Amino acid sequence: MLVKPPAYELNSNGGATTSERGLTEFIAADAWFCVIGLVVGVLIGIAAWRWLRTLGWSVVLVVVVCAVASALMCWLVGYRLGPGDFSARLAAAQPGDLVPIPLTLRARASLLTWPFFAVIPVLLGSSLGRDEEEPRPLRRRKARSGHESQ
Repeated sequence: MLVKPPAYELNSNGGATTSERGLTEFIAADAWFCVIGLVVGVLIGIAAWRWLRTLGWSVVLVVVVCAVASALMCWLVGYRLGPGDFSARLAAAQPGDLVPIPLTLRARASLLTWPFFAVIPVLLGSSLGRDEEEPRPLRRRKARSGHESQ
């Protein structure tokens, strides 16, 4: 697992605290989600451009839908792999116990990284690639061993 969810320690007075390092681990989970989104998004964009470029502008819609679906699936899988309902575990904990937080996405804007990075290969391929509608230039035959056509 790339991310270890931070934990709260239950105090004897019923309060729960975490360390500064624990607070940074809140952000680390969202950062890893964005890194995974960068890699998966670019792969989705490259695959879609290679196989679906003949669809025209609608390939962008296909890429965005696939990337958003992938992001939501990753979020759901991460949540399901997590330790479960936080409030129930916190209520059952004894003083001194460490209660890890659920593995879920906290920065909802991180969901946008997946379609953003998925669209980039499509935009680069369409703007920098060869235009299929433009005719190819004719190749000229090379003159044969010193004889030039007159």
